[in-house]
Amino acid sequence: MEVWLHGFAFPGRVAELARRAEDWGFTGLLVADSQNLTADIWVELALAVAATSRLRLGPGVTNPVTRDVSVSACAAATLQAESDGRATLGFAQGDSALSQIGRDRLSVAEFERRLQILQAFLRGDEVQLPNGTSSSIRWLHGSTHPKVPVHVAATGPRTIAAGARHAEGVDLTVGAELERLRWGVAIVRQAGPPGRAVGAYINVAVDPDRDRARELVRGSVATFARFSSQAGSAARLSESTSSAAAQAAAGYQPARHGEAGAAFARQLEDDFIDRFALAGPANEVRGRLEAIRACGIERLIVVPGSLDSEPEAVRQSLERFARDVLLELTT
Repeated sequence: MEVWLHGFAFPGRVAELARRAEDWGFTGLLVADSQNLTADIWVELALAVAATSRLRLGPGVTNPVTRDVSVSACAAATLQAESDGRATLGFAQGDSALSQIGRDRLSVAEFERRLQILQAFLRGDEVQLPNGTSSSIRWLHGSTHPKVPVHVAATGPRTIAAGARHAEGVDLTVGAELERLRWGVAIVRQAGPPGRAVGAYINVAVDPDRDRARELVRGSVATFARFSSQAGSAARLSESTSSAAAQAAAGYQPARHGEAGAAFARQLEDDFIDRFALAGPANEVRGRLEAIRACGIERLIVVPGSLDSEPEAVRQSLERFARDVLLELTT
């Protein structure tokens, strides 16, 4: 299993986080793209490339609304060239980046169309434009670097299937319940070609004090749970989990996105966090991750804290994860 780390683009923190992630043994680092809540990802990713030698890097995730797909393709291809092939591109319909500026996400059909265009640009192909002309990223012609892989982050069945058809991989954003993960894996296997990679974003906090662990991921759990309440996304959720996800969505405040202190995050009950996330002692986290791997998850993206979590608390949790969990997952 590949084990990736998710982080936020705060100036002065990303390069150091990348150095630590490489030392800890993570496969890669994905940085959230949300322009009004965090700094610019491509600036921070460039600094992270310069600070590391092995770690794979990219947005986790960007979207086709706030950034035209040609812009994202060019940025990712540039990172690929400057990192000597270590770039990746996480792609999704968009959430906080859109809500912060009053924009709506695209329909699944339009998202799938733009995903195909993104892939064409990344391959260096000629792309047909609406005005009848064509375009490509010209400087990519003759490049010796591999194409940047695209991984679609998805919750609902139609988006999962679109990613399976057109991306190198699909990263499920459905929580940690095994039945739901198996459901998502089955959609990828049915919709995509053999061998399509399947990953999962999972909220993870390692602490012998279970209450501290829950508190660390509370805000990010509320964000991911809200995805699961959306139309077409509630399949294979238990009744109690579905109800809690709907409650989180009903109370969502864009201005408090991802914050543990937000009212819609405070209302999450402990048993919901325990089901939806992995929050507790290392041996329990390790055991649940082994079960998740057995569901067919090949790439784990560890989401280690909320947007307003204390950096030192996140660091300590990650050190416990690296020391007591990571090695067994990657061997």
